[in-house]
Amino acid sequence: MIGNRFSQFKEPEKNIFDTLFELLQELLVYTSGDVDEALAWLNQLDKQYQITTPEYGMGDFIQELKDRGFLKEDEPESGKMQITGKMEQSIRKSSLDQIFGKLKKSSPGNHKTTHTGSGDELTSDKRDYRYGDAPDQIDFNESLKNAYIHHGIQDFHLDESDMVVTEKSHTAQTSTVLMIDISHSMILYGEDRITPAKKVAMALSELIKTKYPKDTLDIIVFGNDAWQIEMKDIPYLQVGPYHTNTVAGLELAMDILRRRKNPNKQIFMITDGKPTCIIRNGKYYKNSFGLDTIIVNKTLNLAAQCRKLGIRITTFMIARDSYLQQFVEEFTEINQGKAFYTSLKGLGDFIFEDYERNRRRNVR
Repeated sequence: MIGNRFSQFKEPEKNIFDTLFELLQELLVYTSGDVDEALAWLNQLDKQYQITTPEYGMGDFIQELKDRGFLKEDEPESGKMQITGKMEQSIRKSSLDQIFGKLKKSSPGNHKTTHTGSGDELTSDKRDYRYGDAPDQIDFNESLKNAYIHHGIQDFHLDESDMVVTEKSHTAQTSTVLMIDISHSMILYGEDRITPAKKVAMALSELIKTKYPKDTLDIIVFGNDAWQIEMKDIPYLQVGPYHTNTVAGLELAMDILRRRKNPNKQIFMITDGKPTCIIRNGKYYKNSFGLDTIIVNKTLNLAAQCRKLGIRITTFMIARDSYLQQFVEEFTEINQGKAFYTSLKGLGDFIFEDYERNRRRNVR
């Protein structure tokens, strides 16, 4: 008898549309949603690597994008293209696959803790009924069996002492604020740091939307000031000629989390530099040279306030300068949070790893 024979798995080749579509999604993130610029770059790549064929050209690809609802014309006369909501969602899913590719599937909506209680998910653990247990926790098979054993068939009745309940996993919900630094330093010295940050934000938003729909995610950008953006705005995010007002970002994040009813609250902050700006007496107080004591002290005070409110801050520092690391270490120690000094390549892995870990415990 011949056993099973295995051969090396070969991933099926992508068709031309899929190849071009994958490249276009990447380019749209780099161009902040500018379709014309992304398509111009895609044409250059096609000329260099000959992706299209005489049977399927770039015009066919653009038409198929419109037919499938990924692109639309802003004004038919101008011919200017815009991405649709379907394309925005596709870009988020692509970022999710890239950054959280190792994500294991589980039931949607909750994250487990080590505690049992009046949660949502049944376990295999049994115990005696206690006053106040929910009716849907009662194991009637076990309870009726106990009643038969204790009282017999002739005098069959069910007492409270006969009843058995099934434990449920205590599930917790998390409210997260993601802070993204859009100061000028995010593109300084020719290094693009904002694009990976945007991809992480899109991946995290898609992760929560699809895998943990009961959780909340709010996204904040901060430069000279801080303001909230919608999930659909992430691909269009651009760096401005701003300083880094970390204080404004933290104050807005705290204000948002105060309104959330979830007991678990956290802030993820992606930044590549030191705080360089605050608002004092109604005016901007800025200092880009070194660590300004006035700015730093106000930032550290907010870290302490977050700790008192039970809000842990995880900082993802895209920098290796020793004096910046020293500041982040002090900031993290005061907040009792976490800090990662990461390269751009590992940014998504760290966020996924820490997000999952925080979800499995109650933050107090």
